[in-house]
Amino acid sequence: RGTYADAGGNISVEEEAEGDFEFELAAAAHNSGGIVIAEVKAIVNAGSIPPKKVRVHGSMIDYVVVGDEDLYMQGYNGYYKPELSGDIKVPSDDISPMPMSNRKIIARRAALELAPDCVINLGIGMPSGIGSVANEEGIKPVLSLETGPLGGVPVEGPGFGASTNPDVIYNLSDVFHLYDGGILDMTFLGAAEIDKKGNVNVSKFAGRCSGPGGFINITQATKKVAFIGTFTAGGLKESVADGKLVIEQEGSSHKFVEQVEQITFSGDYAVKTGQRILYITERAVFRLTKDGLLLEEIAPGTDLQKDILDRMDFRPLVSDQLKIMDGRIFRPEKMGNLGK
Repeated sequence: RGTYADAGGNISVEEEAEGDFEFELAAAAHNSGGIVIAEVKAIVNAGSIPPKKVRVHGSMIDYVVVGDEDLYMQGYNGYYKPELSGDIKVPSDDISPMPMSNRKIIARRAALELAPDCVINLGIGMPSGIGSVANEEGIKPVLSLETGPLGGVPVEGPGFGASTNPDVIYNLSDVFHLYDGGILDMTFLGAAEIDKKGNVNVSKFAGRCSGPGGFINITQATKKVAFIGTFTAGGLKESVADGKLVIEQEGSSHKFVEQVEQITFSGDYAVKTGQRILYITERAVFRLTKDGLLLEEIAPGTDLQKDILDRMDFRPLVSDQLKIMDGRIFRPEKMGNLGK
């Protein structure tokens, strides 16, 4: 996949919103005797692509296909948006804030952990909303996505993987060189299962083997890790009223289980290496200790026993200073005064 091909088969990627593996994939296929096909927006004259914009040389390309205009999209978010590929900058105030929901509650609580200028990775799914909240509240961390963008405001929802107004878009292999080297101050990632030892499973559950992706690289090289998501799954319905969380329909599946089906993140290892680990949900916040998960905060409007402890397959430690989560999280107006 590229933006343009010249008549010699050289491929550029300047209108793409994410980093890429085009060179690595083309080289691997070509050098193994395979066939390399590039889909592009258009073909231009030979030599008209500046050398520094050529991502894959024509010697590795066997076929070029010009994509149909109505099908050639920049990503799942739709057609070409120059602010996603870094061609223009748009006012960040024009980015619509998230509507109030349990997703926003979680993103807001997670955003309380942010600090200006720190380098933060956001995972796919629930963590993507943290960028939107940070933008709405005027917090200025440097947000990084494993898909390449560094800086800017990550796109929430189906367009995740791109960022509005990125400072730079790295290719994916370079991103992981940075992550493995320890550039991240913190990361926010999703979790399918969490057990009493703080182990997290994102790779094999409910009869599916989705694999870990970049999850292991990111969690092992980052000193502060927050796993975020709803407290239960499967039909969960929640709302907010009068500054309190309202559980309208409880989820049918517990996410806090006795033992995860597969360990994608080891709580024991994190304790040994001194990582700071948080587990943030819409109704409870836990911290990992040497003795297991410690419940430190619960949402206003929730019942400790009925809504939290009875919805877990194990008994966590409960802090002697158990707190109610910051009330600003559960109100429609901006929280204000964050990241100070």
